[in-house]
Amino acid sequence: MIERLIELARTQSDGADAIWRRSDRTGLEFEAGRLKAAGVSEESGAGLRVVSEGRVGLAGSTAPDPAALVERARASAELGEQVAIAFPKPAQAPDVKTHDRAAADASIEQLMDIGREVVERLTRDGCQVNASVERIVGETTVANSAGAHRSYAESAVVVGADIRRIAGDDVLMVYDQFLAVGLPNAKDLDALVESIVSRLDHALTIAPPPEGSLPVVFTPSGLAAIMLPLEQALSGKAVLQGVSPLASRKDEQVFDPSFGLIDDPLIAGRPSSRPVDDEAVPSARLPLIENGKVRRFIYDLETAARAGVRSTGHGRRGIFGKPHSDYSNLVLRGDHSPLPTTGRGVGSGTIGGGLIADMKDGLIVDDLIGVGQGNVMGGAFSHPVALAYRVQNGAITGRVKDAAVAGNVYELLKKIGGWGNDGRWLGSRWSPSLLLEGVSVASR
Repeated sequence: MIERLIELARTQSDGADAIWRRSDRTGLEFEAGRLKAAGVSEESGAGLRVVSEGRVGLAGSTAPDPAALVERARASAELGEQVAIAFPKPAQAPDVKTHDRAAADASIEQLMDIGREVVERLTRDGCQVNASVERIVGETTVANSAGAHRSYAESAVVVGADIRRIAGDDVLMVYDQFLAVGLPNAKDLDALVESIVSRLDHALTIAPPPEGSLPVVFTPSGLAAIMLPLEQALSGKAVLQGVSPLASRKDEQVFDPSFGLIDDPLIAGRPSSRPVDDEAVPSARLPLIENGKVRRFIYDLETAARAGVRSTGHGRRGIFGKPHSDYSNLVLRGDHSPLPTTGRGVGSGTIGGGLIADMKDGLIVDDLIGVGQGNVMGGAFSHPVALAYRVQNGAITGRVKDAAVAGNVYELLKKIGGWGNDGRWLGSRWSPSLLLEGVSVASR
């Protein structure tokens, strides 16, 4: 179908590209230890972008008729933006594992067994256990009028679980997940259970919050407030709009010399990996920050055209709507930290990644409330903690309630106190725990 779509668009426009995507989802939800819901859904459709007289038009449909889709895209182009998009020519794209046959062929009963095992192993007196298992199997095809064409199969398995405990006015929830192209093995499930149980056990004791300018360990799940400003500032769109504080600082020593950040769509077994992006640009590993210096920004075809640079292969699009730039697998690492070689990994039960042994008084932040609000681009953050632990004399003394942390990412990352030994995948980001000095901690 996509071949016919591109063929028609080529004869009626100056250029075009298209995406066709199919996705089959199987989902199971367990609530309070029992199976609550099970569902299967299927989605498919095509999205088309055309350039007509220098203007861009878009159209999409879940039941695409090639002639009608082309006509709608051309009509959209009459009022579209003027952009000189250059569609990529055919090029060799790397092979990367994006699909697992065993996961695709797994029965609902197999998926239910995974959910039941997680629930059974997490069951605790006085606690509610919830879990979910989702399996996604699909296929993506991208093509354009310059002759580029690539199809690849996809799969993803997500196993999530949480324990909730309500004791008077104290509400505690501990959550973690497994996410990979294939099914979790015994080691993966052990790590998932151990991670949740360890964090729960340390959280049962309440400790008074520390106050002042203190060392704080941000776990992989607690790093969202630290990473979000960087993700926004390293976007080519932010550079074009003149709002990125990193736009004029390329190749400068902005961060600690040990700090590195890579976007890598070629890691085998990750659901965000792909041989090409959604605009048919071949994928490649992209160093964003090396030795604390800003090296690259991410671009899709449109932002690259406007900036006068080449796309970095970070175009992402749905069936409907405009393509935009987005990351694949973000890897945060110290210069001497090993890169992840596999798409698997939940983490360990060791909270803090071995960074608290010399800490006299401080905090471990595992989850924050309200990340994404406020002046994110500027790097400032101030958030109440959702899950955090007091550290005294090198040991965790309990969970901290009614506390908040604040600081500026760009200032804190100028000197990193240490890198944890607990590197893990969380969603599409791999990172260890990070020790940052001088974070403001206050009681609420």
